[in-house]
Amino acid sequence: MMRTGLLGGSFNPAHGGHRSISLFALDALDLDEIWWLVSPGNPLKSDARDMASQKARLGSARKMARRSPIRATAIETQMGTRYTVDTLRKLLRRYPKRRFIWIMGADNVANFTRWRRWRDIARLMPIAVIARPGYDDDAVAGPAMAWLRRYVRRPDQRLYWTMWSTPALVFLRFRPDPRSATAVRQANPYWHRDYEGKRVIDGVTHKLLF
Repeated sequence: MMRTGLLGGSFNPAHGGHRSISLFALDALDLDEIWWLVSPGNPLKSDARDMASQKARLGSARKMARRSPIRATAIETQMGTRYTVDTLRKLLRRYPKRRFIWIMGADNVANFTRWRRWRDIARLMPIAVIARPGYDDDAVAGPAMAWLRRYVRRPDQRLYWTMWSTPALVFLRFRPDPRSATAVRQANPYWHRDYEGKRVIDGVTHKLLF
């Protein structure tokens, strides 16, 4: 069984913070790989005016993932899914020889109840929550944790996540990383132009997408 972490997001663009958090999770959870699920479009960010094309976002993710066990993929587009719950169900069916764990930041736990069928997501696979400065208190006090709290596992049990029954949630402490996609866009609003006219191959399916 390949132990695979899943980190979803817009990656608008991918940056060093994504990479450092992923490498931390690889070690903390003893993973073989992490897949970056570059979303076709985040339903919670549908009104974002500075969202680059998926081609540019996947291209930036593939570049940031070089020389690491991180695979950047647009597999959601290939499977025709938009919501996380549907993506995870299809991945479980498509890759029965992999064990998946969903990785998310504490900021996402704080608004987890806004995700479609969020309780079903928690039932599909274990969840590892990466601490994020400024969001931890909101996550713990948020409405989702009122339901999830009973399923929290101790951090020292994290290496046994493949044997957990779901729902199961573990919090991982990670040193603060101030880098953000917003800061990258502010510093270089036209970053996406670097990927115009370039071919982009999917890191998981190895299909030429753009």
